[in-house]
Amino acid sequence: MKTSKCLKYALNMVMHSKLRSWLTILGIVIGVGSVIAIMSLGEGLQQSMDAQMSSLGGDILTITPGFSRGITFGHKSSGGTGSSGSTATEEEVVLDRIDVQALKSIPDIKLIDTNIRGNVRIYYLGKSGSVTLTGVDQKVWSEITTTEIRDGRMLGPADMNVIVIGGKLADSYFDKPLGINKMVNIEDKAFRIVGVLDDSSTSIIMPLQIAYTILDNKENGVYDSIVVKIKNEEDLDYVIEKVENKLMMTRHVTENNRDFSVSSSKQFQEMRSEMLGSMTLFLTAIAAVSLIVGAVGIANTMFTSVLEKTKEIGIMKAIGARNKDILIIFLLNAGLIGLVGGMIGVLLGVMLSGFMPMLMGSMPMTKGGAVTLVSMDAVVLALSVAVIIGVISGVVPAYNGSKLKPVDALRYE
Repeated sequence: MKTSKCLKYALNMVMHSKLRSWLTILGIVIGVGSVIAIMSLGEGLQQSMDAQMSSLGGDILTITPGFSRGITFGHKSSGGTGSSGSTATEEEVVLDRIDVQALKSIPDIKLIDTNIRGNVRIYYLGKSGSVTLTGVDQKVWSEITTTEIRDGRMLGPADMNVIVIGGKLADSYFDKPLGINKMVNIEDKAFRIVGVLDDSSTSIIMPLQIAYTILDNKENGVYDSIVVKIKNEEDLDYVIEKVENKLMMTRHVTENNRDFSVSSSKQFQEMRSEMLGSMTLFLTAIAAVSLIVGAVGIANTMFTSVLEKTKEIGIMKAIGARNKDILIIFLLNAGLIGLVGGMIGVLLGVMLSGFMPMLMGSMPMTKGGAVTLVSMDAVVLALSVAVIIGVISGVVPAYNGSKLKPVDALRYE
C-alpha cells in the first residue's frame, strides 16, 4: 500500500472520530502551550537580564569592609553575621588609605574610586527630606560609574560645592522639579546642581572631601567602599584573586578571619542567571506533565481505534494489506494527533506568553519590565516532541492491530 493511501486513511480516522480525537488533542495542546509560554518567558527574562547587567559594567569590582561567613548558595561555612550582608567580625573594620595604596600596586587595575555614604537632610524652597548622599573621588568617578547623565554633566576634577542628583529627586521629590544650576541646601550648606542622573533614585553624588564635611560621623581617609575598574574584563576572576591576596597580606588576615569582601556585577549576573535557569527548568518540567497526560490520552484513543477498526483491518488484510501497512496507518494516525495538538499548542503558547509578563510584572525577578521571547528553536522542539509523543504512544496499539489475523479480525463483532 502506498504511503499516500496510508496517510489518507489515517487522516480519515482522525476526522471520523472527531470528539474523541479533539479531546485527545486537547491534552497535547495544553502541554505544548504551557511549555512554549514558560520557555519564552525564561528566554525573554534571560535576554532582559543580560541587557540590564551588561550596563552595570563587568569590569567593575566593589570592595567593602566585613565578610559574610553565613550560608551562601551551595556552600555553608562557620562564623557570625553582620550588617549589610557582609560582616562577620566583632570589632569594627574599615577600609582606608593603606588599602588604596595596596590596590594601586596591582598593575591589572586601571582606576580606583573611594566612596563614603550616609543619610542627609536636603532643603529646597522651604521643603525638606532625607536622602542618601554618596561622596566620590570626582577625578575618576565619571570614568567608573555605569549610570548615564540625563541632563548637565558629570562631576569634574576641579568641582567643589556642586552635586549630581538622581532622576527621581530631580523630577518628583519636591513640589517643584530640580534642574541644572538650581541651588539646594544640604545640612545647612549650599550646593549647585550640575547634573541629573538617568535613573529613578533620590541619591546625591558629591566630591569626597566635601562629603566628609557634611557627614560628621565619617573620618577622613576612611571609606565605606572602594570601587575599582580593571583593565581587561576577561581577567576578572584572576584580578579578584589578586585583589583578595593583596588585601589579606596588607590587612594581616587569612581566609579564616578575613574582614573584607570583593564583589562584581558579573558574579551577581551569573548567580541570578543560574537561579532563573533552575526556575525555568522546574516550571517546564511541571508543564511537561501535561504532555505525559496527553500521551496517555493518545494511547487510549489508539487502543480504542484498533478495537473499532478490527473488522476493517481484517478486510484490508484479506485484500492484500500487509502488517507493515496496518502499522504505518495507525502510527500516522497517532502522529497526526500529536502534530495537530502541537500546532494549536504553539499558537496557545504564543498567546499565553503575551499575557504572562502582565501577571509577573510585580515579581522581583522581572523588575524593569518582564518580556517574552518565542524562539524558533522552542517552536520546533515543541512540535517535534508533540509528534514523537504521539507516535510513541501509538506504537503498542498499532503493533497489536498489525498482528491481528485476518480470520479473527473478520469474525470480530
